[in-house]
Amino acid sequence: MMIRLLLPLAAGLLFGSLANAASIRLVTGDEYAPFTGQNLPNGGMLTELVQQTLQQAGHQTSLTWLPWKRGYQATLKGQFDATYPYLPTTERQADYLFSAVLYETTQRLFSRAGQPLEPDLQQLVGKRMCLPLGWHPPPRLAPLLAAGTLQRHEPQDLTTCARLIDLGRDDFFVADSLLGERAIHRSGLAAERFSESQGVVGSNTLHFLVPRNRPGAQQLIEEFDKGLRLLQENGEYARILRTHRQHALNAE
Repeated sequence: MMIRLLLPLAAGLLFGSLANAASIRLVTGDEYAPFTGQNLPNGGMLTELVQQTLQQAGHQTSLTWLPWKRGYQATLKGQFDATYPYLPTTERQADYLFSAVLYETTQRLFSRAGQPLEPDLQQLVGKRMCLPLGWHPPPRLAPLLAAGTLQRHEPQDLTTCARLIDLGRDDFFVADSLLGERAIHRSGLAAERFSESQGVVGSNTLHFLVPRNRPGAQQLIEEFDKGLRLLQENGEYARILRTHRQHALNAE
């Protein structure tokens, strides 16, 4: 009889604790398929992964979509608890704590098929790179940008970059293969009109970020990392990535 009484009590305490937990206020940007996007299944690969990870760690979540720069700054001001997905830079690491790796990307050049480009710095001198607003350029290209020998154009998204390159207004964009192929597909242009470099410009890791000035920031990062490890161990991480990759390649 005592066991029957204790089990409902324990369950009530557990679910009551979860229900009373403060919701983690998330913000991210749109049009970053397959990683984030309001029109993607479950908000995109990394939106689903971040929300599942926080739920695994016992947190409820709320999600707001804002332009990338606005969301980033609003999080620093305390309007949100965390943002994602971002690659690490010295500037960002001064303001934010970074989670374990959510996803690793391998960057290549996408250029016009008739004028293919490889990540040779001399070959890129005098060219015009299309880099969506708020995106960080690959470190390998930083010397050319600093010297002004490589120009940078910043439209709203990667799909626009694909169209601008096809029109000859820009010369190339840099993206992970999956992102680049998706952007070309969404542009309505034939894949044959573009060339993807054989050489790799670099690789990046994408992360969940919590402002250093947020109370309990380190604890939230530790809880997030623990939840992420559990998803990797139980196979849910691989399922999420597999599902979204397939959707990205098959989407009309």
